[in-house]
Amino acid sequence: MTVNDLERDIKVEAPPSRILPDPIGGTRDGATLFGLGLGLALLVFAMLLGGSLAAYVDFPAFMMVVGGTLAVTTISFGFDDLKRLPSALATATIRRVPAAHHAASRLVALAEASRRQGFLALEDLLPKLKDDWFLIKALALVIDNTPPDEIERQLRAELSAMLARHRVGGDMLRRAGEVAPAMGLIGTLVGLVQMLSNLNNPTTIGPAMAVAILATLYGAVLANMVLLPLAAKLDRNNHAEALVHNLTILAANAIARQESPRRLEVMLNGILPPAERISYFD
Repeated sequence: MTVNDLERDIKVEAPPSRILPDPIGGTRDGATLFGLGLGLALLVFAMLLGGSLAAYVDFPAFMMVVGGTLAVTTISFGFDDLKRLPSALATATIRRVPAAHHAASRLVALAEASRRQGFLALEDLLPKLKDDWFLIKALALVIDNTPPDEIERQLRAELSAMLARHRVGGDMLRRAGEVAPAMGLIGTLVGLVQMLSNLNNPTTIGPAMAVAILATLYGAVLANMVLLPLAAKLDRNNHAEALVHNLTILAANAIARQESPRRLEVMLNGILPPAERISYFD
């Protein structure tokens, strides 16, 4: 739902500056896939310049690094957490990033609707806010005449629980990023043992040396080009979502206290980064 839709429903004459796209949908952040693809492409290109790509393929080394990383990560967390890993990866790569300034404009529009027509006017708007479950809960508390202090207490508890759930995904990726180089080192040691124990057989030295070297390469690439950057992006997206929810908590309290929407705009701008501050009433 757009701010324009809200203004039409609450019958408020609005200048064009208030007509903004959907705040929660935001924009898809293609930087993750672009950076990952570019890094891997440059790595493959460097390999091709130095010889055949097949020289860098070794299944035993790959199995030890990837399988070992997965096994140790599972030990550190558990199957229930591991089941949520695909969702965490999707969040870090293709998720829409919440647009804080658009969300702030929508919150001010809702505050203006409440100021003009009362709390019950918000009830008619709830079905159109289904893209933001946190905002729906906040407005439901306002409509039920919940005291402002209780509204903040409940919403803060909900936000804390949500961040704790989301933090598990980043923790899993960071743990896997710590384990991958260690598994590469283990693969290297295995390869060296195989090589040293068969020095009398020259045909085994090459494959054993390949395991030793490629395991380290696989571990370093997996950790530093995939897992740790994805963990950082997941944290960044969680912080962006937390900012939007903090704006919602502030707005819900202001609406419950029937404060001026203009004052709410000033308070929201105090939280927003300078580049994302809004001018709803200008």
